Amino acid sequence: MAFLARNWFVLSLPLVVVLAFLVPEAGASGGWLQSQVTTKAGVALIFLLQGLTLPSAALRKGVSQWRLHLLVQAFTFGLFPLIGILLDKALGRFLPPDLALGFLYLCVLPSTVSTSVVLTGLAGGNTVGAIFNAVLSNVLGVFITPLWITWLMEKGGSRQPLGPVILEIVLLLLLPLAVGQLLRLPFAKFADARKKPLGNIASGIILFVVFAAFCNSVKSRLWSQHGAGVTLLAAAGVLLVFVIAMAAVEALSRLLRLDPADRIAASFCAPQKTLASGVPMAKILFGTHPGLGLILLPILLYHPLQLIVCGILADRWGRGVKR
Repeated sequence: MAFLARNWFVLSLPLVVVLAFLVPEAGASGGWLQSQVTTKAGVALIFLLQGLTLPSAALRKGVSQWRLHLLVQAFTFGLFPLIGILLDKALGRFLPPDLALGFLYLCVLPSTVSTSVVLTGLAGGNTVGAIFNAVLSNVLGVFITPLWITWLMEKGGSRQPLGPVILEIVLLLLLPLAVGQLLRLPFAKFADARKKPLGNIASGIILFVVFAAFCNSVKSRLWSQHGAGVTLLAAAGVLLVFVIAMAAVEALSRLLRLDPADRIAASFCAPQKTLASGVPMAKILFGTHPGLGLILLPILLYHPLQLIVCGILADRWGRGVKR
């Protein structure tokens, strides 16, 4: 029961995907759950809760550790997307177009917030630096990720009107995030004391957005066109991306001569990608695109992989620090 309580979200992801295959009419656009409206309301609530729980004071406390911040942010929004573009040039032709776009989307996402901070603390790393970079990454990601995706889609010959996308980003992402930060001024203690239940609400909404995305893809017969082989391709690609990202961060940390605590923070902030922001942002950027399920597949596979591998590393490094 304790294991289920800790890992209910990761274990629920495959269950909602299976449920989408069983009852696609329920979560598809126009279905009885009216997902075209409810998912957008859920996205706004996620970013409101994120603004309410983001420790903005960490931005002021950790601002002086510039080498760590430079590495994490430059890697997250510069080098990681470059890795994705190079891999797409080399291997993208072997993938369905929506899956290739999903890998590019994975590479331009911001880092996780809670996971990277918790793992850094467990491993004995620079927790303040991890909090600073996790918060900054998610704030910057609201602006940078949509710009990356719009540019990449235009380069690929798929034009998307930028005006409606910007309007939805402002209304459903930036405005709720700002309102959440304002609410944090009087309710910071309340929010910090209830981080876990608030996080569970956000996780439940993410599961619903994933369910709706797969319902639309099943109803449009996307998966019958590709079969099970596409999941194996996606899993192999995710493993390749993760290994390259972890190795690159380790090499750059040594090149910049970061101390051990900062190297641990960089290892858990720079290569990680957020599912919590990634799914809602995909809903805004790609709308009711029938291939949204395929676009989300890389981040859905990357998320449990980074949890498992980084969890093992954090435990190992933490025991080393204690010794």
